[in-house]
Amino acid sequence: MKVIDILNNGKVNVSCELFPPKVWSQVSGAKQVVRDIAKLSPSFMSVTYGAGGGTSEHTVDLSREVQACGVTALAHLTCLSTDEEKLVSVIEQLKADGIENILALRGDKGELSVPGAFSHASELIGLIKAHGDFCIGGACYPECHPESPSVAADLDGLKIKAESGCQFFTTQMFFDNNVFYKFMYRLLAAGINVPIVAGIMPVTNSAQLDRIVSLSGSGIPLRFKAIADKFASDPAAMKQAGIAYATDQIIDLIASGVNNIHIYTMNKPDIAESIMSNLSDIIGK
Repeated sequence: MKVIDILNNGKVNVSCELFPPKVWSQVSGAKQVVRDIAKLSPSFMSVTYGAGGGTSEHTVDLSREVQACGVTALAHLTCLSTDEEKLVSVIEQLKADGIENILALRGDKGELSVPGAFSHASELIGLIKAHGDFCIGGACYPECHPESPSVAADLDGLKIKAESGCQFFTTQMFFDNNVFYKFMYRLLAAGINVPIVAGIMPVTNSAQLDRIVSLSGSGIPLRFKAIADKFASDPAAMKQAGIAYATDQIIDLIASGVNNIHIYTMNKPDIAESIMSNLSDIIGK
């Protein structure tokens, strides 16, 4: 099934993300994570590509496992550090495995760019379209891409991706829903009207915060900083508080008419299960 059809079904959709291991010997454990999360009946599951595309084979393998569990798979694909020949090989493998959905990403600027690699996700979108009838998604930053010179330039980039064939966007994590709502108004004003999936990261240990800020540029509201400061030395309490905070964000989003939510699970089925349980009557699962 194509993700765009799921996002447009008029229901509340909650999807989950997982990432493949760096070494093949750990794939069996990752497949168990897939099976455990699949039991929660997410609307779909996305599988990341790994820095530099180094786990691309694992991405295909885990996406295949997602589909075998009866859940729609969304495979990530990045282009900055992967040449066109390798990209085509991965795309053709996904097509052969019946995987219909790809999240087209440029990749982190810190990754080593290979000769002839695409430097923009819009170029990757064109390549994907040329090699199959895929549903193609992209990424967006509610607080503006950290490399973008301005909010206006960031919106221009998103508009180019949408016009290139990107059918939906998944947001980078955010911790203040007002940031997301303002972003949605900016998209509307810019004429970008593809579905937006709100990305939520449950922070369950305070050590994650510095890394999250450095990688994503996400702002941490004072309310959440207070939670992290209070429970930093108590891992069980911090985990419970992080799950509660993420649940509260999702409930507020749904109450405000946002039907498509994506949980960055960090390969932790117990955390995904806790959030899904908190939302069971709200989302009908």
